Order: sequence, then C-alpha cells, then structure tokens
Amino acid sequence: MNATIIIGLGNPILTDDGVGVLVARELARRLAHRPDITVTEASVGGLRLMELMAGYDRAILIDAILDDQPPGTLTRLTLADLNARAAPQHTASAHDVNLPTALAAGRRMGLQLPDDIIIFAISVVNVLDFGDHPTDAVSKAIPAAVQAVLDSVFSPYAASLSLPLNTEN
Repeated sequence: MNATIIIGLGNPILTDDGVGVLVARELARRLAHRPDITVTEASVGGLRLMELMAGYDRAILIDAILDDQPPGTLTRLTLADLNARAAPQHTASAHDVNLPTALAAGRRMGLQLPDDIIIFAISVVNVLDFGDHPTDAVSKAIPAAVQAVLDSVFSPYAASLSLPLNTEN
C-alpha cells in the first residue's frame, strides 16, 4: 500500500466550495518531492470518494462545510465525528451513500482502505454563486488549513487531535 493520499474536495468555480481544492493545490506544490504522498483534487463523494482512497494507509480529506461556525473556522474531524454532525459538502450526496457507509461497503468487498482517515472541514458561507475565489474569511483560512494538514502528515501527535482549530486570529 502507498502511505498517504490527500484529497482536496470541491468545485473551484463555486466560490467557497472550492476551498478544499485550493488547499490541495498548495499542498501538492509543497509535497511534490514526496513519492509516499499523493495529493489530488476531486468533486465526488460517497462511493467514488471511497474508491480514490483504496490502496492507501492514510487519507486526509479537505472540504467545505456549511455549519454554524464562523466562516473560515477549520475543524478536524474523524469518521465518528462525521457521523455525529452534518457532513462536509462532498463526503455525502443525495444520489450516493455517505462516506462512512461507502467505506464499510468497500471493506466488505475486500478493498484495502485506510483505517486512518482525517477530515479537515472549513466552515463556509457561499457554495452556490459562481466565482473562482472564496470569500475573504474562507481565503484567510487556507494557510492554516495547509499547515494543519502538514502537521497531521508529519506529526503523529497532531494527527490524533480532533479539536476545532480557530483560524479567526
């Protein structure tokens, strides 16, 4: 199995919805020298997202989330956390199963899927309007999200945390 896949989720032409993709693009630039880390972007959820994770030991997902937090708030979630709250924008779909269900199905089919899955959800406000730049508060969260992912990749202690990360400073 390969070590780590980092997936930035979203649609980069829908204002805040593309924040996961923007984070992934910066991570791809910074991690280009690491053959054990794959950085990609996607606009899928459920079964197709699960398929992207097949064959990896660890997966880190970055996505927009519509929640009650201030825009730009960065929250680290586990799959258990995901089940307990509203799903980030692309980990679920009305035409597909949610990510935890897709992972369970994939494991029952014998796919090698990561046990170590971290989700970085960035609170957003505008995922409907066309625009290739996120709102100001969401844009300001990108450097903190990049650093949080890097910390999770390179620090076992950081990867075990599941606390909200405040980017409002």
